[in-house]
Amino acid sequence: MISAGDFRNGVTFEEDGQVLQVVEFQHVKPGKGAAFVRTKTKNVITGSVVEKSYNPTAKFPTAYIERKDMEFSYSDGDLYYFMDQETYDMVPINKSDLGDNFKFVKENMVCKILAYKGKVFGVEPPTFVELTVTKTEPGFAGNTATNATKPATLETGCEIRVPLFINEGEVIRIDTRTGEYMERA
Repeated sequence: MISAGDFRNGVTFEEDGQVLQVVEFQHVKPGKGAAFVRTKTKNVITGSVVEKSYNPTAKFPTAYIERKDMEFSYSDGDLYYFMDQETYDMVPINKSDLGDNFKFVKENMVCKILAYKGKVFGVEPPTFVELTVTKTEPGFAGNTATNATKPATLETGCEIRVPLFINEGEVIRIDTRTGEYMERA
């Protein structure tokens, strides 16, 4: 059990059958009246964010989110198969549980699989990935006044914007949290 007075960023707890994670918290002690904890919580399964106030003495069951490293093996239709690196078991995960930033993951990359009570609800790709540019227009030096970009298709099939000096066949580093080009690899 955890009390609302012990809330910190990243703490996960159960409330009304939902698993919530504290995104922001603030202990408030008004001049008149009782103290309270103002929080912004995120439902880890649906992703919705809610602001709510709690009494500091309110108690909630702690929710333990299991994070396990697994290697992406292959996809078959809407199922994506991940291999447990300790037991070599194959775990199928539905496409709807993957998230938008999974488009940067290629086969044999290690991802974090997020599960609660054995039910997988999310996949976190590595923070930075290195991918090869498969298609982009040639860039012309000297025709820009600021940081100009052009579209580029990567080996996973996703498209991002890259600086003009990047050519086909080059390996670049991408931040999967924002989907932006970082540097040449």
